Amino acid sequence: MKKRRLGSSDLYVSELGLGCMSIGTDENTALNIIETALEEGVNYFDTADLYDAGENEKLVGEALKKVRDQVIIATKAGNRWKPDKTGWTWDPSKAYIKEAVKGSLKRLGTDYIDLYQLHGGTIQDPIDETIEAFEELKAEGLIRYYGISSIRPNVIREYVKKSNIVSVMMQYSMLDRRPEEEALPLLEEHGISVVTRGPVAKGLLSDMLLEKAADAGYLDYSLQDLQEILPLLKEKLAAQRPFTEVALHYNLANPAVASIVAGASSPNQVKQNAAAVNSKPLTEDEIAVIKKLTKANTYKEHR
Repeated sequence: MKKRRLGSSDLYVSELGLGCMSIGTDENTALNIIETALEEGVNYFDTADLYDAGENEKLVGEALKKVRDQVIIATKAGNRWKPDKTGWTWDPSKAYIKEAVKGSLKRLGTDYIDLYQLHGGTIQDPIDETIEAFEELKAEGLIRYYGISSIRPNVIREYVKKSNIVSVMMQYSMLDRRPEEEALPLLEEHGISVVTRGPVAKGLLSDMLLEKAADAGYLDYSLQDLQEILPLLKEKLAAQRPFTEVALHYNLANPAVASIVAGASSPNQVKQNAAAVNSKPLTEDEIAVIKKLTKANTYKEHR
């Protein structure tokens, strides 16, 4: 599988990453999914301390310990579990992030994290303090690089201006083209990579199509919009190939994108995603068709 450089770092991530939130809590199933990903050439594994209250990190760390020096482990912090585990609160403070990393390192069974990400963020956060925490962790050798997971334009701009982030994780797909107007060009200009999530738009951009459509539609697409657009996209672009291939390659066609983090709840799903990424890229004409049929939607909030 092809690899792409993550921002200005010396990390080269596989074009397909495994979003580990979906691997579940059964150890055997999780291990099989991760082993299949490794066999398919995936080297980028994304988890978070939030997932299953830290149990996900334990599973990921255990599954990858024998190949630790060959893989890139990304995890996230900022969501603080309540003592009774009934929910969490947002805490991007320096003190909390520097404490949270210790828990992640212990659960992952490693002495460093390749990519440590802020799991959200608002413009009201003490951003300078948060950046200071990441920079100190980097200087201490506990993390190699850091990034943010955010779709908020105002937050992204602040981190681009003030920090040394190497990546931003954000939702992006043919049905969610919001990053295209401002986020992707800004990040590409500054040599910061995008790691995308949600490339198949909750299954709408898979061969299941409208089986996954909700009455409320999707983002600014009504159900009627989806009923018109999805069959057209499939007819024009996926008559001879799985629709998922088209969806994933739409993300990879953007030069700012380094990797697509896709979830998988079975080994077979990993294989399908890997086959999709390894298939032929979209042509410029195909990309033009997609842009003509879909909405150039934009971020309306967090300005």
